[in-house]
Amino acid sequence: MQKKIVSGLFSGMLASLLLIGISAEAVAGNKVWITLGDTAFHQLQKLAPQTIAKDSQIVVANPGFQGLTGSMIQEKVHLVEVDEQQLAGLSAAIHQELKRCGGFMFHPNESAGRVALSTPASLNAIAASLAPSYVIDNQTVVTPMLSQMQASNIGQTIIDMSGYANRYYTTTNGVNATNWLKQKWAQMTSTRSDITVEQFTHASWSQKSVILTIKGTENAAEVIVLGAHLDSINTKGTTETTKAPGADDDASGIASLTEVIRVLVANGYKPRRTIKIMGYSAEEVGLRGSQEIAKSFKAANTNVIGMMQLDMTNYKGSDKDIYLYTDYTNSAQNQFVANLISTYQPSLSIGYDKCGYGCSDHASWYAQGYATSMPFETAFTQDNPYIHTENDTYANSGGQANHSLKFARLALSFAVELGSDGAATPGPVDKVETFTGSLTKGQKASYGPFKVGAGGSFAAALSGTGDADLYVRKTSAPTTTTYDCKSDGSTSTESCSINLTANGDAYVLLNGYSAATYTLKVTYRPQ
Repeated sequence: MQKKIVSGLFSGMLASLLLIGISAEAVAGNKVWITLGDTAFHQLQKLAPQTIAKDSQIVVANPGFQGLTGSMIQEKVHLVEVDEQQLAGLSAAIHQELKRCGGFMFHPNESAGRVALSTPASLNAIAASLAPSYVIDNQTVVTPMLSQMQASNIGQTIIDMSGYANRYYTTTNGVNATNWLKQKWAQMTSTRSDITVEQFTHASWSQKSVILTIKGTENAAEVIVLGAHLDSINTKGTTETTKAPGADDDASGIASLTEVIRVLVANGYKPRRTIKIMGYSAEEVGLRGSQEIAKSFKAANTNVIGMMQLDMTNYKGSDKDIYLYTDYTNSAQNQFVANLISTYQPSLSIGYDKCGYGCSDHASWYAQGYATSMPFETAFTQDNPYIHTENDTYANSGGQANHSLKFARLALSFAVELGSDGAATPGPVDKVETFTGSLTKGQKASYGPFKVGAGGSFAAALSGTGDADLYVRKTSAPTTTTYDCKSDGSTSTESCSINLTANGDAYVLLNGYSAATYTLKVTYRPQ
């Protein structure tokens, strides 16, 4: 999580920066754009009194809240241009005064910030249209796998990751750590041709994110995402040799997901839906890695039906076992996650809390209209006091990974229960259009364009008397010699279908081989 821990509150922007090792000459640094919640904005104004918001919006932070205990959560969110060097002081003040995460999202320019600020008003409708059935009905598959998961495996991954001096997103160590993770996941899955491991390149910094994909067998276009961040940070500043082991924040989340991968592969599990497991770069500096990935998925119209974030899983500092955060998450999915815990780990206790705007990578997916959940290791104000220092070590989480094991089991049950099911309901509804007419010999009739949605099919069916031929083409109108599909039998009973991987146009041509009367029926998923 984005936190900066300091010895005490400070007065004035310059004093705060000096406390965390930033010189007066560095104050006037690069200008950057961020969005942040109202209480965090007031802390920024204390540090930089002349700061003004370029835009502000009221954001609903828990769509579908009626499905879970509690009431609607709203927060005023601001778009601000600041000196990049001010971000460290801002995070420190938020932690000291508000007892919460730094809670801001970085944006490459003002335009991107305004887009992020304008959370879609139709978030509830988006979540409902993509929501799967949350019935839990895969106990015979899930239960045996849960018993195979081992805390010792999770602990070893934490030790391996925290062995890097730091994993800051601009350092050599940060690059080496992401390469190590890619290689580890690739080796674990090398026997499976349906599993790929790749790195997501971020143009503005050197550390890459890592994405593992288990391709769905029947409904591959429907995607489940599980993520954790692979970077780490030390609040005192970062050089190549700075110690920021990040054992809990967030090697523990990566390690929990790594154990999920191991057990899925060991059992030969093949999901019907596609499962993607991600290690995000640059979370600690404004959710930068996950934002770029989530935006790319939205731009490609990827049907992500559920996303879970594991940010810190191995420090048990509160009385409950797993806390579900209710803001910037989806209430219906949160209820499903609670039901998973009750079904598969009935001895565990569940708590609920809030973490505010931009507290971890689930916020990046929430901002794109996807259903998100974030189970967390503690209540919000009782989290690990060692994070973002050289003392965030495996030993200071107890030298074992029993707490992380609970989250690994939850993540596996989430992946398998959603991954084993069929098409999301209610899904997109196909559109049907019907046309009638007649043709003389050699006469032609054209129809289109029909606007077909990504991943959909376009089917044309012809019936009638006489002899008419059918031609279908993507992108532009067909001719009798240029087409993607043709049907030219000796009657007017003809059919053609094509698939479109991206949004596109489809066209139909009818040709009277002899005189004919016809009914043309086209069926397609609209954009």
